[in-house]
Amino acid sequence: MTRPPRQPAGARSGRFAPLRGDLGRYRRLFAEVGRPWLWFSRAALSDAQLRAIIDDPAVEALAYVADGADAGILELDFRKAGECELAFLGLVPGAIGRGLGRQLAAEAIRRAFARPISRLWLHTCTLDHPAAVRFYLSVGFVPYRRALEVADDPRLTGGLPRDAAPDVPIV
Repeated sequence: MTRPPRQPAGARSGRFAPLRGDLGRYRRLFAEVGRPWLWFSRAALSDAQLRAIIDDPAVEALAYVADGADAGILELDFRKAGECELAFLGLVPGAIGRGLGRQLAAEAIRRAFARPISRLWLHTCTLDHPAAVRFYLSVGFVPYRRALEVADDPRLTGGLPRDAAPDVPIV
């Protein structure tokens, strides 16, 4: 995305709370949001490595709080000059299907383009929610590349519990 779409953001029903300095909350929320989709990258990091990312002033790591509880995670990475990577955007399983993802995306786009950037980008994968690509297209992202990434199954390497992502076959 090289400029924000001309879609109205819509009403927001929750608030965003910074996760900077709160590794426990970040790890818990990342695990709850990502476990069904085999998110493992942040789980594999030591506390020092994770702290170096989420406490970096060029990274915005946020909890989305709706109805008094953490409902989602949003992480924007501005460490590359002139760009913003939408590193993570996701909802806890009980919050999916309530329109909150659009609120997360609208906030990501608003925050990203509030800074002097030339593009906002992300990458997703086939293990993410089956509607992920369709969702990102609907909020204004345009595909520019398709790639194949291979990683060991984190349930077999100890990076995630064996019961993570029960709908994804262990390979």
